[in-house]
Amino acid sequence: MPNRTQDPLFQLIKSLQKSEKRHFKLYIKRNSAKDDLKIIQLFDAMEKMVDFDEKTLLKKLSGIEKPQLANLKTHLYKQLLSSLRLLKSTESIDMQLHEQLDHARILYNKGLYHQSLKILDRAKDIAHQYHQDSFLIQIISLEKKIETLHITRSMQDRAEQLTAEANHVNEKRRVITQLSNLALQLYSWYVKNGHARNEADEKGIKTFFKAELPEGAGRLQGFYERLYLYQSYCWYAFIRQDFLMYYRYSQQWLNLFEEEPGMIEVETGHYIKGLHNLLNAHFDLRNYRKFGETLTKFESFAATELPNRHDIFRVHSFIYITSAKLNQHLMQGTFQEGLKMVPYIEQQIAENALYIDQHRILVFNYKIATLYFGSGDYNTCIDYLRRIINDHVDLRNDLQCYARLLHLIAHYELGNAELIETSLIKSVYRFMAKMDNLTVVEEEMFRFLRNSFQMPAKEVKTALKEFLQKIKLYEKSRFETRAFAYLDVISWVESKVYGKTMSTIIHDKYLASKRK
Repeated sequence: MPNRTQDPLFQLIKSLQKSEKRHFKLYIKRNSAKDDLKIIQLFDAMEKMVDFDEKTLLKKLSGIEKPQLANLKTHLYKQLLSSLRLLKSTESIDMQLHEQLDHARILYNKGLYHQSLKILDRAKDIAHQYHQDSFLIQIISLEKKIETLHITRSMQDRAEQLTAEANHVNEKRRVITQLSNLALQLYSWYVKNGHARNEADEKGIKTFFKAELPEGAGRLQGFYERLYLYQSYCWYAFIRQDFLMYYRYSQQWLNLFEEEPGMIEVETGHYIKGLHNLLNAHFDLRNYRKFGETLTKFESFAATELPNRHDIFRVHSFIYITSAKLNQHLMQGTFQEGLKMVPYIEQQIAENALYIDQHRILVFNYKIATLYFGSGDYNTCIDYLRRIINDHVDLRNDLQCYARLLHLIAHYELGNAELIETSLIKSVYRFMAKMDNLTVVEEEMFRFLRNSFQMPAKEVKTALKEFLQKIKLYEKSRFETRAFAYLDVISWVESKVYGKTMSTIIHDKYLASKRK
């Protein structure tokens, strides 16, 4: 089958907006020879294709043989990037600084090193203003080169000043690198495993965190040092399910941008991610009012020009806002309302398939499955869970486990006793045990499910009440509440005991919380 994800050039063309396509056509006609206009023919042919297929493409390209196609595609790819760089150069501090450095090097190579130093001086001011220390290293390196090879007479004590600047920036970069590595490794651990499963996980994470945290981290003042420090603490707290700490550092993460609003444009991705984490913290703590305020703030920001300037920010805003809205329906028990979003979500995922990774799709499928479960549509719930179970990706072992557990409970609700007793309960138990993912709550759940089919109908309700009493004892236990973070087991059992829908049980809890 043709697959658009197999061809980088096709991906790039499909990601272009109308203005970018128009700019490319003007750019290539202005800058290329007549022979190079073959790439326009290639561009037009690939743009019209729904999926990439080389055989079909060659039929559309008259006078172009297969041996020529690879070189032509490489040339088109480079020209597209050159066109985009020219068009987008003013939209990024990074690209502006790159351009200034390029100009400085060109002037230096021409022997105009005084002009080169003036450009470097302006670039240094911009780099300082926006905390771009990696560019400062390059700027200072070129300044040192010029001062070493030429007598510029630019100022006295120039050598001492440049040496001090270089040492200061290098030390900052060392700390930033150490903290960004720590944040990345913690996030990677979470994406693979989810929350800490037991005391061994907790101990391992604590030991790793303390060993990798730079000395004196609490006294850091720079923007990026604090950004990566707060991110590290966020993932550390989230993995350990210390949701209060998670909230505090998510808020500090965003406070950085409140202190320096100009950095929102420079680090739009980090700002969006900070809003997402603060929403998750409010969700985990059931801070209903603050959740709503933060979501409104996020939606207002997503409607502005800045996050829509680049596809990656536009798509991430969609992912995080949509995920937050699904969470809102899950914590308020408004499952039917939440399900109205599903066609829109499916459409957006299809339209933005190039930009949405498998982890995000995994999470969407689980949240949608939970909405269907809560609304009593167990068959559709099972369909969405199968997307997770049958997609053998090495991501979120926690969701892989709880997808199977929810799948088991959905079959229980459908009364599929034979399927559960003969194979399903054993396979789910083995899978969760293999992943070291069984808590006391899950053990009790398996025990209830095994025994319930052997009981007379009138005894099942008594068994459910006993099951509810047992798991309520673990409601405040951090490692046991891991189960409750993925599936509101208590509300499900309460719905069975009190003869109400799960939606009603959760919505009543939400209303009671609002009255407090």
